[in-house]
Amino acid sequence: MDKFIVIITGLIGVIFTYWFFFGKKEEAVEAKDEIDITVDGGYNPSNIALKQNQATTLNFIRKDQNSCLEEVILPEFKIKKYLPLNEKVSVVITPKSTGTFPFSCGMSMFHGKIIVK
Repeated sequence: MDKFIVIITGLIGVIFTYWFFFGKKEEAVEAKDEIDITVDGGYNPSNIALKQNQATTLNFIRKDQNSCLEEVILPEFKIKKYLPLNEKVSVVITPKSTGTFPFSCGMSMFHGKIIVK
């Protein structure tokens, strides 16, 4: 009986671990002309879908005092912006090619994705 309980507990642990690390898939939020991104313990939304060759304004509003989140870096677009606390910082991008383009905080601890279709 003890072996049965250990096996079941182990299986539940493996399933939970798989779900926690690999099962969570956040849907991309479709952006039209502009989108507000709240910076509070990460980026919300963190996955943003854009259309190719369409100018889109990303409005970053930082609510978190964490110094790591003071900057946002979009390397594919050669953009690095300082985000003052409780102020809207707008970034206009026009993606020329399709693909997935990451963005992150200044220390690369918090991440997001821009998905261009």
